[in-house]
Amino acid sequence: MSSTGPEGPATIRVEVTFATPSRQELIGLEVPAGSTVAEAIDRSGIRDRFPALEVKPDAVGIFSRKVSLDRVLEAGDRVEIYRPLIADPRETRRRRANRDSGKARGR
Repeated sequence: MSSTGPEGPATIRVEVTFATPSRQELIGLEVPAGSTVAEAIDRSGIRDRFPALEVKPDAVGIFSRKVSLDRVLEAGDRVEIYRPLIADPRETRRRRANRDSGKARGR
């Protein structure tokens, strides 16, 4: 629950999330109003849970939309830390299409 002062909320509630193929974490926390994405990541302690985690400036978002680390958060935001893709989605679709077209021809 966020606290409110005479000039608006003193803190806001946000979430920070990160996932690997075998594990995912969603951490809810309160941060001071005016906090940035980078500050929320630091305050969440997620790096303690994933010691090898390297947060790249172009690999964070809020609700699936990429944002910068200096983006100021709003109440209810979910900060997402993205990891590199294991496979190129275009190549995966191409392989699947080739495999499926072979089945259609009776191969």
